[in-house]
Amino acid sequence: MLELTYYERKRVHNLKYYTWIEQQGKELKELNSQWYDYDNYWSGIHNQVPEMDQLILEFNKKVEAI
Repeated sequence: MLELTYYERKRVHNLKYYTWIEQQGKELKELNSQWYDYDNYWSGIHNQVPEMDQLILEFNKKVEAI
């Protein structure tokens, strides 16, 4: 494990452009929000955890019957 400097973290973030924008078709605005609106973007993701957990439970129930 290596503690990255600000510029190293920024370089890693910029590498996501290919996978996020070009491969997955995400919006550049969302990618930039991860870096420039860090607190709001990631707290929004973290606030979805209960909903995600519920979806996982529902999925597991459905496939359990198969």
